[in-house]
Amino acid sequence: MNDTRLPDLSPTDENAVRALYHRALDGWNRRDGSAFAGPFAADGEVIGHDGTRHRGRSAIAAELGRIFADHVTPRYVAAVRRVRGLGPGVAQLDAVAGLVPAGAADVVAELNSVQTVIAVNAGAGWRIALLQSTPARYDLRPDLAAALTEELRGLVGERTP
Repeated sequence: MNDTRLPDLSPTDENAVRALYHRALDGWNRRDGSAFAGPFAADGEVIGHDGTRHRGRSAIAAELGRIFADHVTPRYVAAVRRVRGLGPGVAQLDAVAGLVPAGAADVVAELNSVQTVIAVNAGAGWRIALLQSTPARYDLRPDLAAALTEELRGLVGERTP
C-alpha cells in the first residue's frame, strides 16, 4: 500500500517559510516594492486580492513600486494558520490577512483575505514561488466572516507581520 501522506517539514524549514511570508508583508507595510519582492524566486508570482498577476521578482518590485508611489496603501495584519511540506524542497503556507488603512485603527472587513504561499528550496534557500490572496467573503457563512474580522482586529495593535 502506498503512503499518500505529505512529508513533514522540519522546524527550521517551517520557520524559514514563515519568515519569507513576514518579510514580504513587511516590505508591503514599508511601502517598498523591492523589499516586498525580495523573498520571491526570480520567476516567482503574486496574485493580488483583485486577481492581478505579476510574474518575476523584478516585475513584482517595479509594479509594487509604482503602486506605492501613486497610492496610499493600507498595512497588513496577518496570522499564519499552518505551514506544511508538499514534497522535497516545497512547502505551503496558509494565512489570513486584513488591511488597515493609513490613519485608521481597524481592518476593513471587506478586504480580509486568505493567503496561500508556495515556497521552494532548490538548494539556495527558501523563496516564494507564489503568493495568492483570495477575498475572505464567506458568502454563506457570515459568522465566519465576523469571527475572522474580530481575530484580525486583535492584531491591529501588534507588530504584524
